[in-house]
Amino acid sequence: MTQALTSPRTRTLALSGVLVTALFGVAAFVPLPYTVTWPGLTADTLGAYQDRPVITITGAPLRTTEGELRMVTISATNPGERTTFWRALRAWFDPDEAVRPTETVYPQGNPAKAEEETAKQMTESQDSATAAALNHLHLSPDQVKVKVDLGDVGGPSAGQMLALGIVDKLAGDGKGGDLTGGLKIAGTGTIDRNGTIGPVGGVPLKTQAAARDGATVFLLPKDECTDAKVNTPKGLRLVPVGTLDDSIAALEALRTGGAVPGC
Repeated sequence: MTQALTSPRTRTLALSGVLVTALFGVAAFVPLPYTVTWPGLTADTLGAYQDRPVITITGAPLRTTEGELRMVTISATNPGERTTFWRALRAWFDPDEAVRPTETVYPQGNPAKAEEETAKQMTESQDSATAAALNHLHLSPDQVKVKVDLGDVGGPSAGQMLALGIVDKLAGDGKGGDLTGGLKIAGTGTIDRNGTIGPVGGVPLKTQAAARDGATVFLLPKDECTDAKVNTPKGLRLVPVGTLDDSIAALEALRTGGAVPGC
């Protein structure tokens, strides 16, 4: 027995096992080029965020609204934060987290530049949402001024919900009622000045955030239906749309019992 344990072959195998274990242990703590993401904050575009109104409108009479129109976000580890093998593996098996290549989350690879870029995207999103909403209502931007305040939230994905918030505050459903029908509606999607709604990514995490904060309906770009059906929270209705007009029509169908598109 002693001879077998001390034979050259046994010693070689034992040494190899030690080296493999050591290398695996080192690799487990080496930073990987991945970022961990999870459901982020939501904010009602009809209400306030950080004690300040999300949407402020001057130059036109406003309505008192009911229900909610929530924009949603995802949170992510900072660009300079170490994502180890073990951290990535844990996130991979957690339905409330996702692992993405860092370059897709922070294309600039620099925290300051990333923050600058997302702030720029938010400003452009606000301008596009305002233009799309006022175009829908046939109102002139020279008379109606819109200010959006979402603190340090960045990125373009709040566009759809900001546009709906502006429409609801100014005109509601056009018949004296609310776009929401009193429901908690959440959603995501970029929007351009013509009202076209585009994909944003991260939808499976955003549906988790929406459900967590009480939403029962989730408006999303129609091209992201497949992604949205991954781990969809129970009780959250997915409604795909392609334009601002589609969104408003879908909300009307929800209020009146009409045909509502689904994923």
